[in-house]
Amino acid sequence: MRSVGTVLALVVLATLVATFARRWRIPAPSLLVVAGLAVALLPGTPSIEISPDVIGLVVLPPLLYASAEDMSWRELKAVWKPVGILAIGLVLASAAAVGWVASRVTPLSWQMALVLGAVLASTDPVAVTALGRRLALPPRVQALVQAESLFNDATSLVLFRVAVSIAVASAAADWGAAGGEFVVLAGGGTVIGAAVAYVVTLIRRRTEDPVLETVIALVTPYAAYVLAEGAHTSGVTSVVVAGVVLGGRGDRLTNARIRLQLHAVYGTVVFLLESVVFSLIGLALPAQVRALSDGDRAWPLYALAVAGTLIAVRLLWLAPLSAVVQRKGGTHRVNWRVPMVLTWAGTRGVLPLAAALSIPEVTKSGATLTDRPLVLVLTTSVVVVTLVVQGFTLAPVVRRSGIALEPDHTEREEASALCRLADAGIRRLDELAELEAVPDVVLDRLRRGLNARLDDARDRLSDDNGVAHADSADLIYRQLRRDLIAVEAVELQRLYDDHAISDTTRRRLQRSLDLEEARLADV
Repeated sequence: MRSVGTVLALVVLATLVATFARRWRIPAPSLLVVAGLAVALLPGTPSIEISPDVIGLVVLPPLLYASAEDMSWRELKAVWKPVGILAIGLVLASAAAVGWVASRVTPLSWQMALVLGAVLASTDPVAVTALGRRLALPPRVQALVQAESLFNDATSLVLFRVAVSIAVASAAADWGAAGGEFVVLAGGGTVIGAAVAYVVTLIRRRTEDPVLETVIALVTPYAAYVLAEGAHTSGVTSVVVAGVVLGGRGDRLTNARIRLQLHAVYGTVVFLLESVVFSLIGLALPAQVRALSDGDRAWPLYALAVAGTLIAVRLLWLAPLSAVVQRKGGTHRVNWRVPMVLTWAGTRGVLPLAAALSIPEVTKSGATLTDRPLVLVLTTSVVVVTLVVQGFTLAPVVRRSGIALEPDHTEREEASALCRLADAGIRRLDELAELEAVPDVVLDRLRRGLNARLDDARDRLSDDNGVAHADSADLIYRQLRRDLIAVEAVELQRLYDDHAISDTTRRRLQRSLDLEEARLADV
């Protein structure tokens, strides 16, 4: 019962802190880590031990799936080359650099230093998505940061397995086998994730039951993860692929009412899981520090050295890559502020912690792995440093870089898109008027609503649907308005396909259309 009470108290604490973070407009993950750390330092607070199975099986799949669903397929195709370079090259470089520094400045053996490097080599999609949710980054930059964090898992996982085999079994590194394992992990995870997305698509196209749709949406990431792990491939890659595929087709699989319900349910689940897991990171650190030996008391300096190494390697890798990409894009003057933002957005989070917790406690010979506590402390402390220092300062860095989209830009893009949607609706209305099959009173009411949108494109509500009864004219009006909404949705997708609007604008306007369609159905 004590563990149940602890979990409930943690949920309440995390929810309160996350709520205040939203009100104060500060990054929730950063504040949650600080709150967890503060609570853990209070006298009488019970020690929190995190199970890697709980994080890997319960927490990670829905959070990864939600992050992948937000990924724009169009932007992903535009940045896949630099993402591939970062997901392989930067991960290898980061692991090597951290391993070398850790073997030099810490008491870790070179084998466990390599394990630490593999654990911290990749950025974390949960942390990156949570921190970047409120930043007005350009679509390409946002896609690059998010896609890198989503697709670098396979590389770091292969490195981690090789490093652990060296440390635990004293085996020599077989890099040929490691390359084959990478293909199995990444390729197998991709195939299974795509297969799960295909099956889910078939099911969702054949049901309009909101409860069943919600259950399917909640089960999908777990199914992708469990099936991939059972096949000894990458569960993370499988979840990411399923999320990216289904996220790009979600608007065509369900109706407006179900989409709104799924958005609300998944938003709640993600909010609770993110709140709990980031609080746990702060709560776990003091207990891990108490388990250290007296010779490891300089761990704060070790953690700062490792965190500084990660940032330096990332900047040195991203600066020339960004210059090449900008040159190929036709930019004569390279903007060096872009790699700085990309560097500062590369935070660590839940995935490295789960990997560190899965390190065996004993070697193959039965001897205790004495360096494991220090690796755990360094991993957790580096995660805390990146979430707190980079998390709290990321927004100012983005603002000072000058690459953030101005609010006026977003408003103009949305207003322009709304005008185009209204024009499409009016054209459809003119076609109906020529048929003379619709009462003039209904046509006039629809036309007034559409003209109001043109006069004030920022007005999300085209008319007042607060009528208490439904006579025949109202029924015809609602039916035709839903027909016009369908036309506007087609026009919205066309604008997105023609690169006239961003994915953020498309999602926001599609949600506006869904809300109006749901209101029409409720009248």
